[in-house]
Amino acid sequence: MLKVMKTARPVGIVGYGAYVPRYRLPASEVARVWQGGKDHLPIREKAVPGPDEDTITMSIEAAQNALSRARLAPGELRAVWVGSESHPYAVKPSGTIVAEALGAIPFVLAADMEFACKAGSEALQAAIGLVGSGMADYALAIGADTAQGRPSDELEYTAGAGSAAFIVGPAEQALAVIEGSLSYVTDTPDFFRRAGQTYPRHSGRFTGEPGYFGHVVPAAQALIEQLGHTAEDYAAIIVHQPNRKFPQRAAAELGFTGDQTRLGMLVDQVGNAYAGSSLLGLTAVLDEIEPGTRVLLVSFGSGAGADAISLLVTEAVKERRDLAAKTRSYIERRHEIDYAMYARYRGKLAV
Repeated sequence: MLKVMKTARPVGIVGYGAYVPRYRLPASEVARVWQGGKDHLPIREKAVPGPDEDTITMSIEAAQNALSRARLAPGELRAVWVGSESHPYAVKPSGTIVAEALGAIPFVLAADMEFACKAGSEALQAAIGLVGSGMADYALAIGADTAQGRPSDELEYTAGAGSAAFIVGPAEQALAVIEGSLSYVTDTPDFFRRAGQTYPRHSGRFTGEPGYFGHVVPAAQALIEQLGHTAEDYAAIIVHQPNRKFPQRAAAELGFTGDQTRLGMLVDQVGNAYAGSSLLGLTAVLDEIEPGTRVLLVSFGSGAGADAISLLVTEAVKERRDLAAKTRSYIERRHEIDYAMYARYRGKLAV
């Protein structure tokens, strides 16, 4: 029998933070080099990590912002989980490095999550469960990626970079209380990368149906219905953003309007930040949303699955959001680069 996942004790997000690299590659620049698609660009531009940035450095930046908003000392964290599909090491956890850099060691759980683009929401689900069970008071969940697309592939237009971090804690301290969640997964090989391969492969339109829409829509529908809500009960919805069209169509199929999707839509400025995609959207929403409203988060990860989480925003968000840099401030501090610089920064040239 279908049942919403709820915690043994009420929990919520007590701190959040984001980070987006300053470099931007316009989609028109990719079209210029490869001479294709200039009249049908999937996004405007994407964020590109600098040569000294990776999933770990971006995770640390976002986590520091989350700690500032939570007003917590790093040593109060009992878990540091990093979700990504671009961990710098094949064998060595990102979580331990992030925990050490933050000052959360040594008595802390540290681990890496992997589930394509929903690795970050998997980390968030784990944090909700850990704190909700009473095993810990505070847990840190991060979604971060420095996504790669094969040169000339359509993914190269959209594969961006960014990170988002959330600290889960007791509901009485939360700026957004977790009402419940549901996950929906199947074995759908819409996108994959084998060991030793540099770039992932995707199955064309198969990534839309039955991949993306076949998981995002039923996960969100089931959660909304099980909680006794309707689309009108939510002020905002954030859906995983591989491009501009997919999240807009999914939200519309669920009965949401353009106004409800506007705050969390960052794909035109950031690209698809993979594990950070929907979570970055949530940070942008929390930066602006009014207290007393509901927010629906729906992630997606190829392979395939979706996590749907319903949140109720509290009065604490008004004070806490100003304690760290806001998401759109990172988006606005952009520096445009050309394809040659992008290829250099992303290691696309063998020398």
